[in-house]
Amino acid sequence: MRISQIIAPDGVRVAGHSTSKKRLFQTLGEFAEQVYRIPAAEATTGLLERESLGSTGVGGGVALPHARVSGISEVHGVFVRLEKPLPFDSVDRQPVDLIIALFAPRDGGADHLKSLALIARTMRDPGIREKLRANDSPGTLYAILSEGPVAEAA
Repeated sequence: MRISQIIAPDGVRVAGHSTSKKRLFQTLGEFAEQVYRIPAAEATTGLLERESLGSTGVGGGVALPHARVSGISEVHGVFVRLEKPLPFDSVDRQPVDLIIALFAPRDGGADHLKSLALIARTMRDPGIREKLRANDSPGTLYAILSEGPVAEAA
């Protein structure tokens, strides 16, 4: 599995800033609706519910919020690079500017975890993070993400 199987080419964007984590999740939900037709309210609520269990800020300026939603049959994701980092209660206490939100089927199994592991492995690479921060073109950002590691088949 590759990130290009999780994130669609039009599922990548650069945003100026977000005023709060809640507003960021609303933006991610709206974005998921535009790209995958996932109802924005359900996506946003799912992200907020998951975040209430603990921060999805994994360090290095990266957040991996995720939610299970109804009406989809496979894992989908969106990527947003913020021009102004947002405080996020990350494990390293650093603000985030690179966000990949994942949306998995409500009754999905291991694919959700495999996708999350692939995204985490990709975003741990300092070189990839540096390239993502150095580019503004959604097409270039998508190419950088798509060149990342491949998940092992089950």
